[in-house]
Parts: sequence; C-alpha cells; structure tokens
Amino acid sequence: MKRMSTSGIIAALCIFGSVQAYAQDQRVTLGAVAGTTGIGADLAWRFHDRLGISARYTDGVEWSDDYRTDYIDYDGDVNFAASKLTLDYYPFAGGFFLSAGLMLPDIEADVVGTPRALQLNGQELPVDQLGTLHGTATIADGVQPYVGMGWRKSHRSGFGVFAEVGVIPTDVEVSLSTSEGYENGNNPASAQLRQWIREEERELKDEAEKWPVYPVATLGVTYTF
Repeated sequence: MKRMSTSGIIAALCIFGSVQAYAQDQRVTLGAVAGTTGIGADLAWRFHDRLGISARYTDGVEWSDDYRTDYIDYDGDVNFAASKLTLDYYPFAGGFFLSAGLMLPDIEADVVGTPRALQLNGQELPVDQLGTLHGTATIADGVQPYVGMGWRKSHRSGFGVFAEVGVIPTDVEVSLSTSEGYENGNNPASAQLRQWIREEERELKDEAEKWPVYPVATLGVTYTF
C-alpha cells in the first residue's frame, strides 16, 4: 500500500509539473498593425509550440482613384475595413507561421461619374440633362476564406515586429444611378437609359474582376506576455 501511495504521489507530481510547463508555454501576443485593410489591432493566443489562434480588426483607411470608360469619367473613394479569425501553424516552432481561416472584409468604393457624351440608338443626348452617375462598387464583402503567412514573435516574451501577407477572393458588385433619375421613367427613352446604365455597371465590374483576389499585407509592432 505504501509503495502504491508513493507511486501515486510521484505520478501526481509529474502530471502537475507537465501542466505547469504547458501553461507556461502558452503565450498571448497583442499588436498594433497597419496595412492594406486599414489600421487596427491583432490578438494572438499561442497554445502550443506549433499552433495558435489569432484575431484582427482593421479600419480607417481610404484612398481615391479614377477610371475612364468610353463615355464617363469616374472618381471613386475606396473605404477599407476587415475582421479576421485564423488558425496559425508554426512549422519550425519559431516566429514564422502559416495561417488559414475566415475574413469579414468591407471594401467598397463610392463612385461619381461625369458623362462626356452619351449615345442611345445612335442619337447623342445632352449630358447636362443626364446629370451625374452615382453609385457603389463593392470589391469584397461578407465572410471570405483567407490564407496567408507571416512572422510573429509569439515564442518569446517582450516586444517584436509583426508581418503578414495573404489573400482573399473578391466578390465585385456595382450599382449605378443618375442624379436626375431619368432612368426611372416609364417610357422607351428611360428603358434605353436603364440598359445603358447596366452596360456601364458591367464594364466597371469587368475591370474590377481583373483582380480575382485582394492582397492583404500587414505590418506592426507586438508585445508578447
């Protein structure tokens, strides 16, 4: 009985020591980051030498661009925001990791188009009567799969540098309307104008879909606890 008790105590001490060592190996990393989806924060929990979970939110970045079709000059203000939740695999038990998971992007452009000329059925319409085109161009929205790779100093406590690159698929949608609303009329000219607007939407969508994926690149400074 004494031998069994001694063996039980030794086993309990071994299990307790293993649990303590495992708990000490777990680390939490908090980072301030900026990149192609905005500025924000990154939180990572490394629960194993080679495995971890990370979450990120970025927002607050926008830029302007212009584009020209046969009849319209477009100006667009693009807004970026994204949330991400991924499983991270550290193949060498160091800082390099491979990442896969889900991203919730909100990448959208507010579009304003100024007509230079407009022809319907071979007849040129006065552009001052048309007004301007207004609308939105959504580049990526909703839950999208994400894959990437990067470096995070989550295997040692203290400050570190963070970097990650990845991609998400785009899901382009374009919606346009005129400022004067002539396309809403119930007459042949309005129907022709609606058809022309749909063609403009398709042209903008085809241009945006030349990039089937959106690049996600992020840099930051981290602290591992």
